[in-house]
Order: sequence, then structure tokens, then C-alpha cells
Amino acid sequence: MKIGLVCPYSVSKNGGVQEIVRAQQRELLGRGHDCYIITPRPQDYDGEPGDHVIFIGAGNEFNSPTHTTFQISASVSDTIHRMLDEEQFDVLHFHEPWIPMLGLQILSRSNTVNVATFHAALPETMVGRTTGRVISPYAKSMLKYIDSFTAVSDAAAEYVCKLTDAPVAIIPNAIDQTLYVPPKAFHDKRKHKTILFIGRPEGRKGVKYLLHTFKVLQAKDPTLSLVIAGDGNEREKMEQLASDLELQNVQFLGFVSVEEKVRLLQTSDLFCSPALFGESFGIVLLEAMGTGLVTVAGDNPGYAAVMQGLGALSLVDPKHIAEFARRIDLLLHETDLRKLWRSWAAAEMPKYSYKQIVDQYMEVYELAISRKKDA
Repeated sequence: MKIGLVCPYSVSKNGGVQEIVRAQQRELLGRGHDCYIITPRPQDYDGEPGDHVIFIGAGNEFNSPTHTTFQISASVSDTIHRMLDEEQFDVLHFHEPWIPMLGLQILSRSNTVNVATFHAALPETMVGRTTGRVISPYAKSMLKYIDSFTAVSDAAAEYVCKLTDAPVAIIPNAIDQTLYVPPKAFHDKRKHKTILFIGRPEGRKGVKYLLHTFKVLQAKDPTLSLVIAGDGNEREKMEQLASDLELQNVQFLGFVSVEEKVRLLQTSDLFCSPALFGESFGIVLLEAMGTGLVTVAGDNPGYAAVMQGLGALSLVDPKHIAEFARRIDLLLHETDLRKLWRSWAAAEMPKYSYKQIVDQYMEVYELAISRKKDA
């Protein structure tokens, strides 16, 4: 089968969707399928696209209410027609198709099977509701071209379900489970413990509440450390808050490589991701689960989709500082509970392998192809 994976984000940069698309391509190529990533040419890059990558148009970076996106040039109609005629894909799989303009430009010209995956959830805020109203006409205009709809969670499906009566298959995200593995030995009994946060230190990620909670925890245990890995436009603001709170043993590392991220996950004592809203899934939670790092997370719909069963013990309202502190303290120090949590996480991980995820996508492809032939 010849498959095109349409990604509106620059594949030269790290990001959740880019990682998923690259991993999906590796799995499909490994199975003998001919699979290409179709994406805008990154800014300031004049080289060749690389093996099994097709550049369409040029990307221009801009900030949305939820993340950074890349908008494709509107003057690439002939290029798209030529690419589709030359490649003759059996399936085009559009990741985050509502991001302007790559998805709609290709969808409106495609005569093959079109599958869409929705990754993001609009935040339940005034900005999120306004964004939904603004993009609805654009989003509705593309739905008629899509043969099969998928989303990574119920939270990610919520918006598209308001626009169409078509069924939306829930296919969760995955992680590389050869990379995110537990350390050789856990260190539950060591005295000096470290809490780890990985992500953009911005408002909706709840870092402000983590810092206030850390002040409560540190009053009880002055040796406790907090490591914040990740960069963003509010990093300096969070650093100033840590200083104002007179916190000790807090490190802001900025951006870290994948290798360093894995090392931090394997050597820390507890992972904390207190996101308030706007999360459609929780790849960072899967990465912590894969390494056996006990986790406390914000109780939002995207994270709740991952932290099911016993994992719900990890969910907390970050704005409730006293309860937030109690939950961290409990999962940081209760050895038997930590072992139980790890057993739960290990049992959950197989369903988040790329083999399982691609199996599910293949079922969607084959059903969509069959329906198109019968139409």
C-alpha cells in the first residue's frame, strides 16, 4: 500500500505530532508499505527533503492559542496536482487537518482515500470558544473531503463531533517503548528526592501552582528538589516567581534533548504535569509511565484518558494547593503505593506501542478503501 502522511508542522523540529508521524512512517516502512511524509518546507531550509519526505510549499511560523503552527503558502495548486498525479497514493492520512492551509489544499484536490486524525483539544476558555467559532467555517469546508475520521482521545474528538455526524474512531497516541524504559533499579528509599516537570512553563501547564505547592512541600522537607525542563515565553516569569517565593533547589533547564529527557525520567523520583486545560491526550504521561516514574497530573479530560483505573489516583486539581501537596507527598514517599502504581503503568503500556496503533490505523485504511470501492 502507498500511504502519504500529511503533517502541517515542520518535521525538522521536535513536537508531539511530528514524533508520531515519523514513528508511524517507520512502522509502516518496516511492514513493507511505501510511506511518505508530506509537509511544508521548513523556514530557512533550501536542501533536499530527505528520503520518503515530500515538501509542498513553504512554511511560515505563527502562534495559535494552543501551540505554534506552520501555514503553507496558498500558491501551490499546480505543485499539489503534480505530486498527487505522480505519487498515486492509496491513502492520504491527514494529521491535524484543520491547521491552515496544507490539509484543505490537498484534501480538495485528492481523489484517493482521505483519513483524518485530530490531535488537539480546544481549551474550555473564552479564547478556546472564540477560536472554535472563528475556525468552524474553515473546518466545515474540509469535512466533505474526509472519508474516515479518527482522534487520539474523546477530548480531541469533541470539536469535530460538533461539526459532523460521521463516526470518529478513537486511536490513542503511542511512544517509542524501546527508548522510554525503566532504569535498572528504582531508588524509592533514597532521602534526597527530585520532582520533575517537562513541558513549556506557561500558564495552562500549571507551573505556577506547582511552584506554590513546592513551597509547601519544601517547608516539610528542605532537601526536596524540583527540576523544570522546557522552554517557553513565560519561563522568565516562572523563574521570577520561584525567586519571589524564596524557593531552594529549583532548576530551570530550558530545552532538553530526547536523550536528556529520558535520563531525567529515569533518575527522578516523581513526575508532575499539572496542566489545567487544553490537553487532548498526554504523551508526557506515557513517557513517564514507560520509565516507571510515578506521576501526579492535572485532572483534565486529555490526561484522564490516559490515567484510567488505578491511574486516576494520579489526577488532582492543581489549584487546590493543599490537596496537590498531599497527593505529591503520598506518591513520593509511600513505597508500597509506588510499586502498585508501577505495576498498573506496566500493564497499560502495551496498548500504547506503535505496532498496536498502526494496526488500528491499517484497519481504518482498509475499511475506507473498501467503502470507496463500493460507493
